[in-house]
Order: sequence, then structure tokens, then C-alpha cells
Amino acid sequence: MTGPAHLRQRTDAGSGRRLVILGVAASDSHAVANHLIAHGLRAHGFDVVNLGTCTPVAEFALACRDHPEAEAVLIGSMNGHAYEDLRELPAARASGAIPCPVVLGGNLSVGSTKDASTAERLLALGVDRIVTDPSLLPAVLDALRDGAAGPAPHNGLGAA
Repeated sequence: MTGPAHLRQRTDAGSGRRLVILGVAASDSHAVANHLIAHGLRAHGFDVVNLGTCTPVAEFALACRDHPEAEAVLIGSMNGHAYEDLRELPAARASGAIPCPVVLGGNLSVGSTKDASTAERLLALGVDRIVTDPSLLPAVLDALRDGAAGPAPHNGLGAA
């Protein structure tokens, strides 16, 4: 695993419950939402491997290798640089290094104007779902587990 080991939190892994890998995109150091999401998911019965902030795609891939039972990789981005931070995602998906669905949420682009092209670009990189409301994550994870396609990307259950 890359990055300072003392900053990476691995909690609750190995209990046999549903497991997700959570982290904040590579250039982003916003930690509060990350911890709140981890707490909320644990309250819904998920085990969370929380990689913390400033997590590059390669580190998500290593976590997938270490936790092949993970049902999803959850990536947050608050600084609006998700597209730049996930440029290595297509190669990681193609190689099988990140074999499970990738869910992205937060502020997905810089600037106050948001349009559908932002979501389309991220979905084209290999993001499976875009979640605008973290409270929808358990339902999104259930839909992914059940193989449901869901509606458009902006309402939390969108698929590529």
C-alpha cells in the first residue's frame, strides 16, 4: 500500500459482512465527509476499509487485491478534480486490478456550473455509479449487488 501507513485506516475488515473500500481521490484532502460516510455505512452493517484522503487509483487497486471480497470501491471528491484524479482508472479496470464496481460522489467538477458532460466523462473512465446523496449509498450498493441498472447517473443509482 502506498502513502503513509499511519494515515490509512483499516477497520472492521474480515468479519464476513459486506465489505466496501472507501477513500478520497488523489488530490483531495477533505476528510470529514469520508469519516461520516464510513460511519453511516458501518451503521448499515457494512465493513469499511477506509483508505482516507489523497488516495491514488493505484492504492484502491492494492486494496482490491488485499480484499478480493470487496463489493465496491467508493471514491469521494470534494475539490472538483475527480476526472484528473481518476485518469488511471480505465487501465486499472481493464487489467482487473479494480474488478468491483466503482461509485463516485461529491463535487465532481470545478466551478459553479455543472452539466451532464461531467458525469458522462466520469462514466466513460470506468465509474459505474455517481451518487449525489451519501444517504443513498446503501441502496446503491444493494442495487449493484442485485445487478440492477438503475436510472440516470445524477440521482444516485445511475449506471454507465
